[in-house]
Amino acid sequence: MLEELILAGGTTVVGAMATDSWLAARGGVTRLFRRRGEDGQSAIEAQLDNNAALVARADDAERVRQTLLPLWLLELESLLDQHPDAADELRELVEEIRERLPAAERTWVQNNVAKDGGQVFAVQGGNVIVHQALPGQGGGGGAAG
Repeated sequence: MLEELILAGGTTVVGAMATDSWLAARGGVTRLFRRRGEDGQSAIEAQLDNNAALVARADDAERVRQTLLPLWLLELESLLDQHPDAADELRELVEEIRERLPAAERTWVQNNVAKDGGQVFAVQGGNVIVHQALPGQGGGGGAAG
């Protein structure tokens, strides 16, 4: 469950960059990271500003957002590891930012590719439950979402 919150937080933060929702998102993220003290909070503010500027200048803003996402996942994971009490505040921030985002930024695209006999079981906003038979036992398996 915490992994889902971190993913939601990261995608929401980078999704808000270079949108009309950015100032509210930046303020909320800055408040969230106040737990790291004044120097840590200042570092996050600088990182937020630099990342948002990269998105704003980019010809392909979505590619830049996707590139920045792992960084913000690590930052949020680190914060929640050190301060588990921040989870509720992050959850509220995600909801607040999502409500302010333009419709195009509320929609997430997921591309999955399976090659050479590989399998992909993917979902957004739900669960995938897969039951597969062992090789030679038949029953090809199935997925429910």
